Amino acid sequence: MAEKTRAGQVVINVPGEETLNGSKQSSQDSVNKASPESAAVTTGLAKSVPVSSASPETPKFGASPNKPPRAPTAAEPPIRRRSLRGKKGKKSKTTTFIDMGKVHKLKREKVSAWHMKVLADAIMNSRLATVSNAFDEYNFDEGAEQAKEITNEEEARYIANETFYHVAAHNSNHNRNYIDEDDLLRFMIREEVEMVFPLFEGSLSSGRIDKKSFTNWVIKVYNDRKTLAHGLNDTKTAVKQLDKLVTVVLIIATVIIWLLLVEIATTKVLLVLSSQLVVATFMFGNTCKTIFEAIIFVFVMHPFDVGDRCVVDGVPMLVEEMNILTTVFLKLDNEKVYYPNSVLATKPISNYYRSPDMGDTIEFSIDFMTPVELIGKLREEIKMHLESNPVWHPHHLVVVKEIENVNKIKMALYCNHTMNFQDYREKNRRRTELVIELKRIFEKLGIRYNLLPQHVNFNQVHKERPDATYPTT
Repeated sequence: MAEKTRAGQVVINVPGEETLNGSKQSSQDSVNKASPESAAVTTGLAKSVPVSSASPETPKFGASPNKPPRAPTAAEPPIRRRSLRGKKGKKSKTTTFIDMGKVHKLKREKVSAWHMKVLADAIMNSRLATVSNAFDEYNFDEGAEQAKEITNEEEARYIANETFYHVAAHNSNHNRNYIDEDDLLRFMIREEVEMVFPLFEGSLSSGRIDKKSFTNWVIKVYNDRKTLAHGLNDTKTAVKQLDKLVTVVLIIATVIIWLLLVEIATTKVLLVLSSQLVVATFMFGNTCKTIFEAIIFVFVMHPFDVGDRCVVDGVPMLVEEMNILTTVFLKLDNEKVYYPNSVLATKPISNYYRSPDMGDTIEFSIDFMTPVELIGKLREEIKMHLESNPVWHPHHLVVVKEIENVNKIKMALYCNHTMNFQDYREKNRRRTELVIELKRIFEKLGIRYNLLPQHVNFNQVHKERPDATYPTT
């Protein structure tokens, strides 16, 4: 029987005097057999909460707080035992403790086979159901606040800032504004660091993670988690609706089969039921067809999930809610649009979320008299900007589309984002910054476009002269 004690420890009650691996050797004998590797691992662990024991070496449970607890030995495992005696001094059972604080701080690459065997035997032999709650509820840092779930983007931004400063500012350097590889190696192994770095914007080229990219990543993780939760909730709702529909059909079929088996339903009764079924088919045939098409669309085709940004009929919209019969979309101005799933099944749908890194096009015109050398410098400036900016892929193309009326040259810049258009606001922000950069390059190189001389016709307008008054004689 497992129960939790203070400080997040898990208590395992094992009958008799058997140790965690099934033998009758004492806990001290197990410690003496510890390998040097396991001793090095446990040396770096934090102090564990003292647990009472019948042996004289361990302080009693609930001892005076003025008396300092016994420091863990070098080869001490994250598991302890406590013997409880009856009224006559006989041993009744042995209680085993797993110090979740020490388990949590064990590093993956330094865990010995002996540690793994002891932990596995403790969980298997003690009928311990789960230890996940101990990790969630245990407060590993003394005096730290209890962990809570992030509920909005402001909390995600605050947590990102706090985490960044705690990771970046260590040792004697408290003014750093970036996280490098050495900082991450304090918490992860090198293989994990190599997997983490590409997740942050601009970290691969610079080898550092700045505060802005770290904050954006935390907010993105929060939004993805929220979208996943909404998607799972809507999927459960759709499955429940389908379950109710199938249950009704099965009940009707079961009743008919039961009537046939007990010979209550005769041929005349079946004839009456079939005639009524024909009438029901005439009335609800189209509804049944719509429901069937909607089920195929939601569970078989499944072109999008909740939170995906899609384009339907040329309009970009966000999937808000999915049901069996309808899907709710949100436009860019938060206008809700309800589409029947049977109608969506007949329309082409573009899904931004499931798309890879997407491209963009910027068209512009320059004067026909612009020198070719100046156009070459324009291409070099655009190339330098895209290669130095991590939000754009370096591969791009500057093309001349056409020459119009021997007056202007129409050109276009084809470039690729390092993201898809799921975050439409971020996409528009990046495009705006690129257009402003093109304007700066045009001003730097003196490239402009002038209109041709225009023909202007001036027509003289004669005002009617007012009637003159002549003196009469």
